Amino acid sequence: MDNAIRIGLSRQMALQTRMNVIANNLANINTAGFKRDTVHLEEFRMPVAQMTELSGRDKALSYVHDRAVLNNMSAGSMKQSGNELDVAINGKGWFSVQTPDGERYTRNGEFKLNNAGTLVTNAGYPVLGSGGPITFGPNETQITIARDGTISSSEGVKGQIRIVSFNDEQNLNKEGFNLFKTEEQPTPVVQPNVMQGMVEGSNVQPVLELTSMIETTRAYTSQAKLLQKTEELKSEAMNKLAQVPN
Repeated sequence: MDNAIRIGLSRQMALQTRMNVIANNLANINTAGFKRDTVHLEEFRMPVAQMTELSGRDKALSYVHDRAVLNNMSAGSMKQSGNELDVAINGKGWFSVQTPDGERYTRNGEFKLNNAGTLVTNAGYPVLGSGGPITFGPNETQITIARDGTISSSEGVKGQIRIVSFNDEQNLNKEGFNLFKTEEQPTPVVQPNVMQGMVEGSNVQPVLELTSMIETTRAYTSQAKLLQKTEELKSEAMNKLAQVPN
């Protein structure tokens, strides 16, 4: 009976992880370039503990294991912002960003200029071009961004936004500020397709997430009731054993 409680608790812990992921997805519905997460659950067969009191083959104990949180890398919808510094990638590719911890990657193209005239993300990290950060002078105007990421102003060509790709995007791990990191070396996209004045929205589907939240809540509640019933049966068995005469 203790094994049944442990198995039930493993399922509740996995469901709690799923609920946290769903809540984070819903919280980022309006975050540009956000990629929704899903929890991968699988059976974990305990290699040592067994139900030795059973005579059949069903002796191994199967627990629920939340093995990994997977990123859904599908593109979000494109939205026109009207901001000349906003950029969206149409198709494969990631923006490269310079951070104190090294190069990071994002699909959030909501860019702006800091006080030094450097093109940065909303969090203030410099956006990398083919030759490093892209900087504008105080009197430069008429900023345009071509389809291949080339940036020009009233002073001429300033550089080209660095767009990279990866062989396996599941190797990208989320950090804060909607950034991703990976040990895999990026490959520059030869012919990127970017759109000025556009922003890629989140790929979270609210109806899908709310449905998953309801299903997870029901499953958690059902498991809690089952554990409560198991505890009641355990207490009842112990009381009856205590009443057995010596």
